[in-house]
Amino acid sequence: MSERYHHRRPETFKLDDPGVIVMDSGDSSRPLRGTIQIIPEIDTTQVTAVAPTVPVQRIFPWGIVFWAAIGGLILLGLGLSVTRLIEDLFTRNESLGFLGLTFAFFAALAFIIVVAREALGVIRLATIDKLHLRASAALISDDRAESLTIVQDLLKLAHRNPHLARARATLQNYANDIIDGADMIRLAERELMTPLDKEARQLVSSAAQRVSIVTAVSPRALIDVLFVFAASLRLIRQLARLYGGRPSAFGTIQLMRHVIAHLTITGGMAASDTLIQQVLGHGIVAKLSQRLGEGVLNGLLTARLGLAAIDVTRPLPFTALPRPALADLAKDLLRKRDGEE
Repeated sequence: MSERYHHRRPETFKLDDPGVIVMDSGDSSRPLRGTIQIIPEIDTTQVTAVAPTVPVQRIFPWGIVFWAAIGGLILLGLGLSVTRLIEDLFTRNESLGFLGLTFAFFAALAFIIVVAREALGVIRLATIDKLHLRASAALISDDRAESLTIVQDLLKLAHRNPHLARARATLQNYANDIIDGADMIRLAERELMTPLDKEARQLVSSAAQRVSIVTAVSPRALIDVLFVFAASLRLIRQLARLYGGRPSAFGTIQLMRHVIAHLTITGGMAASDTLIQQVLGHGIVAKLSQRLGEGVLNGLLTARLGLAAIDVTRPLPFTALPRPALADLAKDLLRKRDGEE
């Protein structure tokens, strides 16, 4: 049995009319006869989902304590060994004792300098990472004061790069103008990151081509693995230096971990596999020899690693400028391969 609906003709009325009743959508009561019932619609655009706050459990860093204690014991053992050696040298000959003491002094001085450089490199990388997060938050909040502070920090970071002198002057001229916070971040990205992104793409493309060539002519798989690992570390260090970071040995290892984590989170390997399947599907690798095909695939994976390193080492997120695409680098790599043939 179908239900019949009574259609009303369009009519006008005033909201202050006593015959008009505004009711909630969940109200099941029947209105009085002769009255007009109005049920306001819910504005779904104003409804925001509130994520439940999960309390963060702070765990005591026992692993850090363990390695710090092991390092302290090793330093104490080395110190005692050096002390005994110098005492034995003084016992044998006073000149040998002074020579050993001089060597120990320079070794300690070099160790302190190396540790200080490692610490400064890690702090600088952490500063760039925090700057990236602050810029992302400023793009959302559109806070002009915070954006000006970020721009000043960027200028301090880029003051040693002579290629960015004109960009720094342009940003300093716009610092006193009335510009929104998000637009200021985008302006800084266009002025400062444009030449750096271009050079970063060239670095990634060159590294991918080197890996492609070497792995294509290498007779051993172990040589391929070692060369790809060394080329990846070198590429990450070059990109970090390009964008203002000066990583040392420990900082490079930390950067490598961040890049791998970035690839895992963003699904970069899956994107690389898709592109490789497209290359295989078009029969491009089939036209090459087996070794040349392996070189092309290794070059594509190196290029994807370089793109992830750009995302990690870049102090600003990609908003005003386009993000480098793996497909463009693949075209350059294949074009280079065709030119060699």
